[in-house]
Amino acid sequence: MRIYNFENDRSLSTDELYMKEALRLAQRAFEEDEVPIGAIIVSQGKIIGKGYNLTERLNDVTAHAEMQAFTAASNFIGGKYLKDCTLYVTIEPCVMCAGASYWTQISRIVYGAKDEKRGFAKFNEQIIHPKTEIFGGVMEGDCAALIKSFFRNKR
Repeated sequence: MRIYNFENDRSLSTDELYMKEALRLAQRAFEEDEVPIGAIIVSQGKIIGKGYNLTERLNDVTAHAEMQAFTAASNFIGGKYLKDCTLYVTIEPCVMCAGASYWTQISRIVYGAKDEKRGFAKFNEQIIHPKTEIFGGVMEGDCAALIKSFFRNKR
């Protein structure tokens, strides 16, 4: 699997636009004292699902931003497969969320900052569907700064 890193590529204005929306959701999580990760799912230029971490509020370890977005998008389209959709998420998905993305058959995953401790790539890059394209590093600095700030305030 090849993970493309476009941190310094200014031609991705569409990806940046959607990542900014994911960052707004991550900021909302931050304000609610949740780990600040936001996710949106886009189909044909339209946001069809979004979410942010709700693990504390729901007392549910599976209530990650991506899982919330997958559920919302599936409900929107009335089906479980998210082919021809893109997931934008501020932090590299964990193994659970990457596994869920496999089952949705999502076409693209675009993430902001890498998660060196819990990101899927550290454990098993094959957990992503073979047809899914992965793009990392979109607005990486902003995404990393928000999560670092959150954990700095916790320590």
